Amino acid sequence: MTDEKVSRLRAHDSNISRYRRLLETKLSELERGFVERRLNEERLAMQSLANLPVSTFRLDWSGPPA
Repeated sequence: MTDEKVSRLRAHDSNISRYRRLLETKLSELERGFVERRLNEERLAMQSLANLPVSTFRLDWSGPPA
């Protein structure tokens, strides 16, 4: 896997995490719809880039377990 591809996967993973955290907050229906659409777009982009089903592909960039 190229460095660029890894960087792009990390960026998508970071965005997915951010959108998930946002969905746990109090949002208006309009805001929630926007965040859900963006989350879906990020998942699809990551799936396309990785050529793997999103449901089976989750990156963990937090490092090795302590």
